[in-house]
Amino acid sequence: MPALAPRSQGEGAVGPARRCEGAGSAGSSSLTAPGGATGMCGIAGMLRFDGRPVESAVLDRMTDVLSHRGPDARGIHVEGALGLGHRRLSIIDLSDDGRQPMPNEDETIWVVLNGEIYNFPELRAELEAKGHRFRSHTDTEVLVHLYEEEGSRLVERLVGMFAFALWDSRARRLLIARDRFGQKPLYYRLNDQSLHFASEAKGILADPSVPRAPDPLALDLYLTYGYVPAPHSAFVGLSKLPPGFLLEVEADGRHQLRRYWSLQLGPKRRVAGRRAEERVEEELLAAIDEATRLRMVSDVPLGAFLSGGVDSSAIVAAMCEAQPGGKVRTFSIGFDEPAYDERAYAREVAEHLGTEHVDLVLSPDNAPELERVVWHYGEPFADASALPTFAVSELARKHVTVVLSGDAGDELFLGYDRYLGTRLEEAVRTSPQPLRALARNRVALALLSHGGKPQLAGTLAHSAFNPQLTPVDLYLSRLELVRERDKRELYSAGFVQATRAMDAYALYRRAIADSDGETFVERCAHADVSAYLPDDILVKVDVASMAFGLECRSPLLDHRLAELAATLPAKLKLRRLEQKRVLKRAIRRRVPARVLERKKQGFGVPLEHWFRGQLTGLLRERLLDPAARQRGLFDPRAVERAIEEHASGRVDRRNQLYPLLVLETWYRTCLEATDRP
Repeated sequence: MPALAPRSQGEGAVGPARRCEGAGSAGSSSLTAPGGATGMCGIAGMLRFDGRPVESAVLDRMTDVLSHRGPDARGIHVEGALGLGHRRLSIIDLSDDGRQPMPNEDETIWVVLNGEIYNFPELRAELEAKGHRFRSHTDTEVLVHLYEEEGSRLVERLVGMFAFALWDSRARRLLIARDRFGQKPLYYRLNDQSLHFASEAKGILADPSVPRAPDPLALDLYLTYGYVPAPHSAFVGLSKLPPGFLLEVEADGRHQLRRYWSLQLGPKRRVAGRRAEERVEEELLAAIDEATRLRMVSDVPLGAFLSGGVDSSAIVAAMCEAQPGGKVRTFSIGFDEPAYDERAYAREVAEHLGTEHVDLVLSPDNAPELERVVWHYGEPFADASALPTFAVSELARKHVTVVLSGDAGDELFLGYDRYLGTRLEEAVRTSPQPLRALARNRVALALLSHGGKPQLAGTLAHSAFNPQLTPVDLYLSRLELVRERDKRELYSAGFVQATRAMDAYALYRRAIADSDGETFVERCAHADVSAYLPDDILVKVDVASMAFGLECRSPLLDHRLAELAATLPAKLKLRRLEQKRVLKRAIRRRVPARVLERKKQGFGVPLEHWFRGQLTGLLRERLLDPAARQRGLFDPRAVERAIEEHASGRVDRRNQLYPLLVLETWYRTCLEATDRP
C-alpha cells in the first residue's frame, strides 16, 4: 500500500542532560523496590455453565492472539468448566515467580492480572502480618490473599491500573474487575451458556464457537463519536466492562454487575485568598510527585511521552524531581505542517529539564500501516491521533519498555477548548440582553476574529448560529464526529432503519444529568471522565503501546490525585480565558513559561492535507470499491461526493471520510480476513 505504510524512520536527539543527568545507563531512569509487579499482560478465559470442560486448545488460541500484549511468557489453568489464560510482559521481578495464572497457598483461588497494583508492598505487609504466606514477589499474588480477607471488596483497596479475573473454586464463583478509570481494557460475552472474557475482543472471537458479527447500533455510536463507548462493543453479543465495575458470575450462570467506584466532584473545598490558593498548588504538586514516583518503579528502562504541553511537561518534570541522578528519556512526534507540529515546545522542555529526547516526523509515507493499526484496535476507532500514538509507541519501544504519560490532565483541570467555549456560552446566556446581542452580531464576530481572537469568535458564532440547541446539545455538537445532518446524507435507507432505535446522545445526556458538578462546565467534563477519557483517550494509548509490548503509566490517573482535583472549585481551573490555571501555577517553577502560556494545540493529524494529497487515491480505492458498496451501509453517491468535495478544497470532509475509511478497513481486517496483517 503506497500510503500509511511503514518505512524507515529517522530520529534526532536533543540536548545534553541537566537536571536529570547523572550516573546510570542511558534510559535507565527507573526506581527500584523490593519485589514488584508482573507487568502489562493479556488475559483471557471462560466459564461454561453446563459443566462441559474447557478445551486447552481453545484457551491457547484465545491467549495467543494477545501475544503482542505479553511476548515474554504464557500460561493457562483449566479446572473443568473454568479456564484462565495469560500472556506476560515482564517489567519487574523478571523471574518465573511472576508466571500466571497464579494461585493462593492451597490452589483454591486463581487469578490472572493485566496491569499494575502500585500499593502492593503495603498490602503485602498487612497480609503477611495476618499470616498469609507468599511464594513470589509480585503484585499479582496480593490479589488472591486480599480476596481471602475481603472478598470482592478487595478492589476498593487497590491503587493502580488493572483488569483481572479471579476464580474461587470453593465458592464456584468467577470475579472480573476493571480499574476505576478504565486504563486497562476488559471485554466479555455473557449468555445462558457461558462467560467469555479477554483484554481485547479478538481474544473472545478466537473461540470458534463465538460468532463474529457487527452490531449496527454500535456502529452508529462509532460514527457519532469516533469510538464505541462502553458498555457497547462493535460486535453482537460482546460488551465492555465499564471502568470502576466488577462482575461476579456463579458457576450456574447467575451473575451480578455492580459499580464499586465513581469520581465525585463534591463537596468542594473552600479556597479563599491567594495564600489558600498557594497551599492548594503545593498540595497538588506533592500529589503529582508522589503519583509519578510510584509509577517509576521498574527493572527495565523507563521514559516518557513528551508533547511539550502542560500535562506531559508536568509529568516529566516530576520524574526528574524523583530521580535527579538518573536520565529520563523522552519521545515525541511532529509533522511537516506547522499548525500540527509541537516539536519545538517538546524540545524546549527537554532542554530545560535535561532529558535525553528523541522525536520523529510523521507523514503519509512513514505512518503506520492502516490495516495493522485497525487490527490492533479490534473495533473501528476513528481518533486520528491513534496514528502518531502508534508511531511514538514504536519509537519509544526501541529505547525503553515503560513510558509515563500526561493523560487525563485536560479532563481533571478543564483544559479542552470545548470547556472554555462552553463557559463563554454560559456567560453570554446569563449576560444582559445588549451584551447577548453584541456577542451574536456577525460584524462584531468578524472584528473579533480578525482582531486576533478567532477561537473566541468561533465559539460565540457556534452558539449564535445554533439558537435552537440547548446547552447540553451545544456541548454534544462539539463532540460529534459525523453530524446528524451528515448521517442523513450518507446513511443508506437500510442503515437508517437498522439504527433507528439508537439515540447516540443518550449516554452523554445521562452522564451530564447524573453529575454532581457545581457548574455546567464541570458536569460536561465529568461526563468526559466516564466516556471520552476511557473509551477514546485511554483506549488509544493502551492499544498503541501494547501493540509493541510497551507499558504506559498515567500518574494523573492516580485516583487519589483525581479525587483531590475533583474537589477544587472550577474557578481555580478555568479563570477568564486561562485553562488549567491551578496546574500551571503548581508547576510554574519547573517548566518554561512559554510552554505554560502557549495556546493548547492538541494531538492532531493533518488529515485535511493528506486527504487532498497522497491519500486521495486510498479513499477512492477503499470507499468506492464494490465490496464497500455491497455492504449497504452508505449511499455510494454521497460517499463519492464527499471525497470529491474534500479533494477539491471546497469543503473539509475529513471528519466524515476518516471514520468511513477506518470502518471499511475494519470490515476487511477484523471481520473478513483470517490472518493477522
